[in-house]
Amino acid sequence: MLQKTPLEDQHRVLGAKLGEFAGWLMPIEYEGTLSEHGAVREAAGIFDLTHLGKVEVHGPGALGWLQTVVTNDLGKIELGQAQYNLVLNDQGGIIDDLIVYWDTPDAFLVVPNAANVEPVLAALTEGAPGDVTIRHRPDLTTIAVQGPRSPGLVGGMFEGTGSLEYMHSRTVTYRDQAVMLARSGYTGEHGYELFATAEVAESLWIELLEKGQDVGLKPAGLGARDTLRLEMAYPLHGNDISEDRTPLEAGVSWAVSFDKGEFRGREALVKQKDQGIQARLRALRMEGRLIPRAHYPVFSEGAQVGETTSGTFSPSLRVGIALAYLSPPEGFAPGDNVEIDVRGRRGRAEIVKPPFVDRGPK
Repeated sequence: MLQKTPLEDQHRVLGAKLGEFAGWLMPIEYEGTLSEHGAVREAAGIFDLTHLGKVEVHGPGALGWLQTVVTNDLGKIELGQAQYNLVLNDQGGIIDDLIVYWDTPDAFLVVPNAANVEPVLAALTEGAPGDVTIRHRPDLTTIAVQGPRSPGLVGGMFEGTGSLEYMHSRTVTYRDQAVMLARSGYTGEHGYELFATAEVAESLWIELLEKGQDVGLKPAGLGARDTLRLEMAYPLHGNDISEDRTPLEAGVSWAVSFDKGEFRGREALVKQKDQGIQARLRALRMEGRLIPRAHYPVFSEGAQVGETTSGTFSPSLRVGIALAYLSPPEGFAPGDNVEIDVRGRRGRAEIVKPPFVDRGPK
């Protein structure tokens, strides 16, 4: 049975097209992906992201334990900040990419992808010391407000949050309930993510929509979220990253701190770093009208050199864009050209330095 968001009734009132995503019944689109994508880029959009996992890691040893589970160095952030992270298997493959929020002095909120809640929970729980408590928080609803006009809306409802710095968070109060409000998101735009209990989530959603009318806020579904993230070349687990790919291959080694101490998968990464990788994730921009999708072969000089992992029509650029693993990794660089086979027709594509769409400072 599909899990359901507390906001389902509101989505139906808004005429959302609902569909299955990672075991959840979620809004895929409302009036259309292109329109919703444009609203986020030009004004603001509101998303229901309740499908995302929420795991609290609490206790005196929480920081030390998390340092052995995730790849990045949490010692580089402070209370009230957040950090992009990876959880690896013993072979260095990516179990998940996620955000860790330092919520209170001895508590962190870990937000994994919906499909990976169980493996992330297992990685956090297995071997955890006695002074650390791992708690799944399915009672939390996640609402995201993204877009250049989001500071006025969110800042108007919660004093002082309009100027909150990127990857920072604070606790605010809504209807006598604590809400964690973070300056984070998956769209490349200035935006916020709010973690609220199901008790107040519906009221919060309705009020944001009502007050957002003045700034052009539109409800946006997971379809627009995917086109927005791909324009930023943000990897999606299950497509662009997986347990069969390492951070070195996926181009996210910047989220790996080799000098912080031991963490799961470190030994395998050190070995791969010394021996070299076999393929590298690259960003490809089509030069014609063909639109690539996932699992399309990529060719160079007549030979297949890789396969796309994500692909779409970019509403901002009005061309097709894709991510693909290319081999050998040293054989390709931004500015080079390849061909993508789109259902029997080959189209020329340029390898570009991500992101596809530069939105400037967050």
